[in-house]
Parts: sequence; structure tokens; C-alpha cells
Amino acid sequence: MKLRPLAAGIFSTIMALGADHPLSDGQPVMANKAAADEIGKQVRDPTVPPARDPAIAVAEEYELARRKGTAEALELFIARHSDDPLAEKARAELRRLSR
Repeated sequence: MKLRPLAAGIFSTIMALGADHPLSDGQPVMANKAAADEIGKQVRDPTVPPARDPAIAVAEEYELARRKGTAEALELFIARHSDDPLAEKARAELRRLSR
């Protein structure tokens, strides 16, 4: 089996894609891809959004429980956030509902 014609074909293909490729600028094609990846990392938005402020999330949950106006909703809020200052407001709201 003669490998010479196959090797010559592969070599000419590599040279055609490597040295004369419009994206290569005389550098190996993979070097340009690596450079493009580095540039892309600086431009892309993060895939994970920043974490929300926990105080805002607790305030929203309190507001939802208050709007619902049921003892169950307020008790659930108190159970989840018993050490938060809004839990005292929820307790007062719960006492008002039970009257």
C-alpha cells in the first residue's frame, strides 16, 4: 500500500487551510480560535444572574402573605423567617386576624 499520495493530499489540504486561510493571518487556525475565545469571554454576559438581596425577597414574601390575609399564609411566613423583623409584623397581623 502506498501512503505517499495520501500523505501528499493531506499535507496540501493542511497547507491550504492553515497558511492561506483568510482567518489564520499566518498563524495556526487553533491559535485564532483560542484568541477569539479569550475575547468572547470578556464580552459575554454571565450565564448566572447575580443573587437577589435576601432582605428584598423576605419583604416580598411578607407582602404576599399579608395580601393573602390568611392565618396559614402568615404562619408559614413566621415559620420560615422567625428571626426577621417582619416576623413581628406578621405576628401582629395574625393576632389581628384571630380577633
